Amino acid sequence: MSILIRQASIIAMDKQHGSTPFVGDILVEADRIRAIGPDLGPPVADTVIDGRDRLVMPGLVNGHLHSGEALFKGRYDNMPLELWMLYCYPILGGQPPGDRLIYLRSMVVAMESLKNGVTTVVDDVYELGGQSMDQLAQVFQAYDDAGMRANVSGHIMDRPFLDTIPFAHEMLPADLRAKAGALATPGMGDYLDFCRSAAARFNDRSGRLRFMIAPSAPQRCTEPLMLAADALARSIGSPFHTHILETKTQAVTGPEFHGKTLIRYMHDLGLLHSGTTIAHSIWVTDDDIALMGDAGCSIVHNVISNQKLGAGIAPMRKLLDAGVNVALGSDGICSNDTPRMFDVMHAAGLLHSVSSPDYDTWVAASEVLECATIKGAKSALLGHETGSLEAGKKADLVILDLNTAPFTPLNDLRNHLVYCENGSSIESVMVNGEIVVEDGKLVRVNEGELLAELREAWAAYRPAHAATEAENAVFHPYFAAIHKRCTSMDVGINRYGSDMPAWKGHNRRAS
Repeated sequence: MSILIRQASIIAMDKQHGSTPFVGDILVEADRIRAIGPDLGPPVADTVIDGRDRLVMPGLVNGHLHSGEALFKGRYDNMPLELWMLYCYPILGGQPPGDRLIYLRSMVVAMESLKNGVTTVVDDVYELGGQSMDQLAQVFQAYDDAGMRANVSGHIMDRPFLDTIPFAHEMLPADLRAKAGALATPGMGDYLDFCRSAAARFNDRSGRLRFMIAPSAPQRCTEPLMLAADALARSIGSPFHTHILETKTQAVTGPEFHGKTLIRYMHDLGLLHSGTTIAHSIWVTDDDIALMGDAGCSIVHNVISNQKLGAGIAPMRKLLDAGVNVALGSDGICSNDTPRMFDVMHAAGLLHSVSSPDYDTWVAASEVLECATIKGAKSALLGHETGSLEAGKKADLVILDLNTAPFTPLNDLRNHLVYCENGSSIESVMVNGEIVVEDGKLVRVNEGELLAELREAWAAYRPAHAATEAENAVFHPYFAAIHKRCTSMDVGINRYGSDMPAWKGHNRRAS
């Protein structure tokens, strides 16, 4: 089947045009863009779409998310990462969700993403008690059914949990150290075998899906695992996707554990390279940024999640200027509470203007669009396939109606997309040459039925999770003390939106 979009406003994000709009045609044949240009001549296609008063842009790329958190959206507030993880990623584990619930939580992310113009997601999936192949298959099945493009990981941590947090052994009482220490850690050989099997089973499924290698973080994984995972990622063409320096506690972690920053630690292990994608990268030093730029690695800026968890403000301008490939991500669907990338773009466009009075350093709407499209695709090692509208690339695109309030009156389309649009103007979404959202509605799946099923399944699972929260709450005051100790330390930089925190001597707990 072929589709011709005629005389639309186009933001291609290619090398020729960048984010500069132009009017033209796009011819899609099968799963790829066959041609794009000002005028492709008389219509010769199975379907012709009138592009007048329409904007066509590349599908948005969510460079980092955790779909497993979709069950907990709207559940927590006013907790920094180290406390929030006690409830969303509980130390003592809990009852794993059933396979159908895993499918449904993945599907709600896929549905909301597609309806809001996200055609590609990078989903770092963690399962309580370790991930099985059947559980992973449910995530892939959901994205396959919805029609998304996705990199999906099997998340792993192989260090004992208390060994990943500075001062934990010192500040926790013996009974809680014993509880945490009794938990088994996964074996490196089993994890690598799992990854090889998953890649063989899922890579290139439906021309849209791939398995991704994603060891959690350098402080949570042993050196042998990080090195072996990197070698495997290179061999199968996967990003080496990890988390580094999200919080000030993690800025303390590197010097406490290794006598150097975590970025320097990664560099010294040979783990900084163009295939490395780092989620967050907030508490990086200038030396760290130089190392990252020289390596040509990527970071994913999760601007909304970082604000909600009080993690700090990533030095986006410094990272961009150093040559680091900066993508945008929602992060978890509980630390952001939505996978909507228009929200992320809006926040990224605004936040960095308060980081400096030097307005020449502020992040422009055109740069935000680049980070949400082609740079996001590059961070997923998919830049050769998606992220821009070019002949030969996959047909992943979004059609927006310009006769809507967010585009009225019409001025600079780039500014409208970043500062005005919220996804409500989206008319159609195409992934892999297939229209998966039409007239604002999902084509492949019944959204209402799936949402109703998820609500029922969550009602049945919620008591088990509440019991898990209660069991893990015993760690709360001790982790609050660790957080206070670490954030009160001088690490040579400040990534908060204010001077050092003024402690009031109280800590809120999840209800």
